[in-house]
Amino acid sequence: MSDGVRLTFAGSGDAFGSGGRFQACLHLARAAGPPVLLDCGATSLVALKRLGLEPNELAAVLVSHLHGDHFGGLPFLVLDGQFRGRTRPLLVAGPVGLAERLHQAMEVYYPGSSSVRRKFDVRVLEIPGGTTVDVAGIGVSAWELAHPSGAPPLGFRLEVDGIAIGYTGDTAWTEAIVELAAGTGLLVAESYYADKDIPHHLNHRTLAERRDRLATARIVLTHMSQDMLDAGSSLFELAEDGMVLEL
Repeated sequence: MSDGVRLTFAGSGDAFGSGGRFQACLHLARAAGPPVLLDCGATSLVALKRLGLEPNELAAVLVSHLHGDHFGGLPFLVLDGQFRGRTRPLLVAGPVGLAERLHQAMEVYYPGSSSVRRKFDVRVLEIPGGTTVDVAGIGVSAWELAHPSGAPPLGFRLEVDGIAIGYTGDTAWTEAIVELAAGTGLLVAESYYADKDIPHHLNHRTLAERRDRLATARIVLTHMSQDMLDAGSSLFELAEDGMVLEL
């Protein structure tokens, strides 16, 4: 690719396919290294292949939390690599508890698959909230947010080739969102409903009321229910499957 960072929304939907969309899966390509994924919902392998984005080129997957629409595609990604001759190591990074949950998912989907010998290594990096780590050459700072999923949910700020990107994953409003958005060129935020308050999720009204506190140049909403898709927004950009941002 040309110099710069390209973010492709391979999947911009919620857990239930609202609007016919694929589940959470953001493909981040950069000039300085191989691509990575932000989240890998259960539909992600189909979404990537539909867009012609080669899964075997991925260096890493960064997981925000351990619900199936955000990490459930990992067993398929790993097995697809195994059956198609992948040799590049794969790093899977995310909340504390990720290693055990990935092992469980592999065994539930395909018994014995977690221990089979492959031509590539799968390494898991568990990230505590409040820390900064290197993920395939990208600086990743993590904040613990508010979305019960059996492990501490994380929001991220990524430093990619001089560009800062914030990502909320799924979460209720928390002041940590202000922190992870500060100084970014882009914030990708969930907006599950337009106005309705439901536990553990953001809505459009909450983000609109706090827009002046989010020190980011650009906000794109994702993970939208049919209610939010029907309402639209005059304040924020709305993600779509296949949408590409050149940053």
